[in-house]
This record gives sequence, structure tokens and C-alpha cells, in this order.
Amino acid sequence: MKKERKEGWMRLFVAIVSGIILKLWGIVVLIVGIINWLIQLFSSKRNRGLANFCEPWNTEMYKYTRYLTAVSNKRPFPFSDVERMSKYER
Repeated sequence: MKKERKEGWMRLFVAIVSGIILKLWGIVVLIVGIINWLIQLFSSKRNRGLANFCEPWNTEMYKYTRYLTAVSNKRPFPFSDVERMSKYER
């Protein structure tokens, strides 16, 4: 019981620290996503580099949500390495 209580406090700490970082990172991803959308509108194709830049944030948000809902014990960035779940698709 004591270990679960300690993990609960750790989840709160991770929620605050990771939440702030992911929110700021998300603002950058939003800007990059809008730029990529504009590129797609005018050139009729997506920019692979910009799309790949956004993917690690998607993965970390997924890990963050799974950790906070206690589905997983795998902590999000910055408490673990940044990961990428998928690659650019045509």
C-alpha cells in the first residue's frame, strides 16, 4: 500500500513537470503543423521533415496520457528517452 501511495505522488510530480514541457513543446508543434499545412496547400505535398519533427511529441503525449491514467508505468519525457512510435507515411 505504501509503494502505491508513493507512486501516486510521483505521478503527480511527473504530471506537473512533463505537462509543462509537453504544453510548451505542443505550441511549437502546432506552429510547425500549421506551416506544414500551408506548404501542403500551396505545393500539393507534405513536408516530410516537418511531419517527422512532430511525431516524437505525438508519442510522448500518448505515453503521458497512459502514465497519468495508470495504464502504463512507463514515464514520459523528461523522465525517459524521447521515442517515436511511427514513421512518415505517404
